Amino acid sequence: MESSYIEFEIKSKSEFIDLIADFVATLTDEAVEIGKDSVILRTTKDTALLEKELDRLKENINLTYSKTKKANIDWIEKYKNSITPIEAGSFYIHPQWYEPKKDKINILINPALAFGSGHHSTTYSCLLMIDEFVKRGQDVLDVGCGSGILALAAAKKGANVWLCDTDEVAVDSSRENFKLNGESFRDIWVGSVNKTNKKYDTVLANIIADVLRAISKELKSKLKRDGVLILSGILDKKESIVTSAFSDLELIKRVQKDEWITLVYKKDKNG
Repeated sequence: MESSYIEFEIKSKSEFIDLIADFVATLTDEAVEIGKDSVILRTTKDTALLEKELDRLKENINLTYSKTKKANIDWIEKYKNSITPIEAGSFYIHPQWYEPKKDKINILINPALAFGSGHHSTTYSCLLMIDEFVKRGQDVLDVGCGSGILALAAAKKGANVWLCDTDEVAVDSSRENFKLNGESFRDIWVGSVNKTNKKYDTVLANIIADVLRAISKELKSKLKRDGVLILSGILDKKESIVTSAFSDLELIKRVQKDEWITLVYKKDKNG
């Protein structure tokens, strides 16, 4: 790829733009961008002939042109460089263009779709809590799964996982990321926690505080006795509305990262 290119812009009245675009097309095989009052050609080739012909055209049409040399950016490479791996406890979350780490639980994520690549404070804190509380063989439900990263982390630890999200794009993204990692889930659906009748050892919900309060009864009803509930997506100024909604459970851990709160609750053995 050339290190630079020429952005050649021709300006005129809007009624002449289609004519000018057709004229430029006879002199180059490269695509042009047509605006309301401009035609833009981006090329790495010499523009001397185009300038000569435009000077002739100016005798009949009022137009101006300019050219600017610009750096030729590899946008794909720039995007890749902007997505960096992260470590959260035992987990190493990385895109495909980074190598896995031998001493970590590796999670491969396509960061292009849905929320959850591990970089956000809420996702990061949830990963730490999954690392601490989720055990092999447990049944885990991820409510509002997004990219599927939390359920993937649980699956990587040997748990049986179920996922749901009200956004169909998120459900598709989770499917793709599970396939990418060679992991499997027991079930996944478009919708919320109310679509399952099963009870789980751990329920994960990284959702905004108002939604957590709205579905608090359903979340609690899906916990087994002695089950663990991991809640995140809670701004510190909204924490009280969540703690009041879940006050009948035992709060066993609170984590704050930046302005975001993650709460871990446990259901009473007799509950």
